[in-house]
Amino acid sequence: MWEFYMPTDVFFGDHILSKRGPVMKILGKRALIVTGRTSSKKNGSLDDLTDLLEKLDISYVVFDEVEENPSFASVERAAERFRDEDFDLVVGLGGGSPMDFAKAISVLLKEKDLNVEDLYDSEKIRRWLPVVEIPTTAGTGSEVTPYSVLTDQEGNKRGCRLMFPVYAFLDPRYTYSMPEDLVLSTGVDALSHAVEGFLSRRATPPSDALALEAMKIIHKYLPKAMGGDEKARRKMLIASCLAGMVIAQTSTTLAHAMGYPLTTEKGIKHGRATGMVLPFVMNVMREEIPDRVDEVNRIFRKSLLNFLKDLGLYQRVEVSQEELERWSEKASRAKHVSNTPGTFTKEKILMIYREALSV
Repeated sequence: MWEFYMPTDVFFGDHILSKRGPVMKILGKRALIVTGRTSSKKNGSLDDLTDLLEKLDISYVVFDEVEENPSFASVERAAERFRDEDFDLVVGLGGGSPMDFAKAISVLLKEKDLNVEDLYDSEKIRRWLPVVEIPTTAGTGSEVTPYSVLTDQEGNKRGCRLMFPVYAFLDPRYTYSMPEDLVLSTGVDALSHAVEGFLSRRATPPSDALALEAMKIIHKYLPKAMGGDEKARRKMLIASCLAGMVIAQTSTTLAHAMGYPLTTEKGIKHGRATGMVLPFVMNVMREEIPDRVDEVNRIFRKSLLNFLKDLGLYQRVEVSQEELERWSEKASRAKHVSNTPGTFTKEKILMIYREALSV
């Protein structure tokens, strides 16, 4: 028994906002745009969006204070600032952080008596503003998932399931100005989504088809995308979206949970952090699903680890024994474990960290 639900209407192509963006008119007359401080201004996406909204006679407010790995505090601050205003829709513009932020704020502006912690209690969430997502990186796939990942007061990354966006507009031109290190990190994030979804205990035949296609695209085009090839960057935006559709069905595995402290405590970008531990998590998964793990490695020319090494993914990280012990204990209790084939004790997770951080 399985099910597949992906209700987001996805539009892809150059100048896609001007061509298909007018469908947003049915969502209302006033929009809140959430984005980061600089990238959407540099790549032209913010100008394209505001030009469209003005043509559609949709008024808007721009909140451009979304940080990387958005915090509870910033979401609460935005909710407080806009609580007394009436919006009809929220537009997330940028990478995964603004897109995740958009989902969170869309609930808090509709359910004005809730706070950020309430987002993690599905029983309390009944209404939200419609969300439109416009990715400008090729990695998170948040434009087609119901998830929002926020960082709490203790520095822990925590994901909650909220709503699927109504529309997603993918214009590959916005990714052309991404620097190489960001192409690598976001590309490996998409890779991790595809691989983890394929290996997840929640995998389904439709999600497998999407995951396999995403992996093949990433294997062929990520190295070229890092070199600035525009065709490759177009392909990576497609792969990221496909991989997002995968984890919308399967969620992620232990590799994601293990990567979180590398991001929040050591400053390693999310995609890179997840990718660093993924091959070693796969080695343990192989005890239960050898054929699937072997299939992943075949796609990446017999070794995902070597593919990631060749990309220059791995970096030295100074980590204490106390930190490793603490991270391993926390990961062993993460909800991701239930999705992950294999037996993962604290000791086995500690071993994985040591292997990954010694490459």
